[in-house]
Amino acid sequence: MAKCEVSDKCGGCSYIGRPYEYQLGLKQDLVNRLIGKFCPVDNIIACDEPYYYRNKVHSAFKRVRGGKVIHGTYEPGSHRITAHRKCLIENKKAQEIINSIEKIAVGHKVPIYDERTCKGLLRRVLVRISEETGQIMVVIVAGNRYFKGKREFTDELLKMHPEITSVVFNYNERTDSMILGSRSRVEYGTGSIEEVILEKRFRVSPDSFLQVNTKQTNKLYSAALSLAGLGKEDTVLDCYCGIGTITICAAGLCSRATGVEINPRAISDAKANARLNKCRNTDFIAADATVFMEDLAKHREANSYDVIIMDPPRSGSTHKFIKAAAKLDPSRIVYISCNPETLARDLKVFVSYGYKAVKAVPVDMFPWTDDVETCCLLTRKDEGKRSYVSLDVEIDDHYRIKNETEVPADAT
Repeated sequence: MAKCEVSDKCGGCSYIGRPYEYQLGLKQDLVNRLIGKFCPVDNIIACDEPYYYRNKVHSAFKRVRGGKVIHGTYEPGSHRITAHRKCLIENKKAQEIINSIEKIAVGHKVPIYDERTCKGLLRRVLVRISEETGQIMVVIVAGNRYFKGKREFTDELLKMHPEITSVVFNYNERTDSMILGSRSRVEYGTGSIEEVILEKRFRVSPDSFLQVNTKQTNKLYSAALSLAGLGKEDTVLDCYCGIGTITICAAGLCSRATGVEINPRAISDAKANARLNKCRNTDFIAADATVFMEDLAKHREANSYDVIIMDPPRSGSTHKFIKAAAKLDPSRIVYISCNPETLARDLKVFVSYGYKAVKAVPVDMFPWTDDVETCCLLTRKDEGKRSYVSLDVEIDDHYRIKNETEVPADAT
């Protein structure tokens, strides 16, 4: 069992130093307790490689007493940095690059950002890596846009790490906890990387939302699409679609898929990703998903979609959203949740609008942490018998779904 010297301060991992099976059991019990009252819960889908899985690594920089430069993560509920040069859940190459940036900053005497005075340049570093494509993007977050010597800084970084494919300087003058500011400049490369999920390619920008564990994302999305049981005639509405990952993966299994997302920059990326995958049966709409569904229902366009897929933030969905989704009257709803507590809360609301949970599948997306993802299928209570792809399936090396099983809709 691997141990971490700073886990008691960092707060990022709760179970480092204990057997992997121990945390799987705790997460299974949690989902069983909260969601098992609504529907059967499958066995948790474990992570084959539970170490060094984070494809997105962020580190904050600080100059401490004596002039030493450190970098690391903030302790929980504070802005105290826990310095570390090695993390058991972060991509190894990303860690090497951040350690090199610290050396370059010291050698070039780059002013380190001071949160008390709001002065200085080097504030944070964000590294995004795709193991599938080998592409690496480094984002240097500066306290202002006047980063003197950034060309020389970049040249030395590329000399130390020629495997880097993009370097971006982001300017963040905010005083809150946001990692990135609103302005960026590409210094080298395209300013993005490409990631592969379920054999689809996705362009990832510095501020794009993407799950941090790519291999488990393949399993999570396979589980969600399996529960959806999509047919060639089905239409799909993907709410909180982000850069279009689930929408585009679903599009190959159905007649048409529509993604809705309130962030216009994410929608721009989603449209670009549709073009990248030559996906012609998708639509992407920059709108609040709740308002969008309310407008459809208002114009008597219920039954516009056979399936709704929703992947809300950790805070879960809202009563208003659930009411709007129910008004569209889809035959299936697939809820992807990163918080079983808010999932349980929202399932109660769905029940009040005539839906019932049929099956839940927990996925260990974030080994060594308290977090667990859960996919849950809901159908209308009056649906009667119908078929869907059971999650009693095997997922092969390419995460293709096998072995479809007939299950009655009232098997709760």
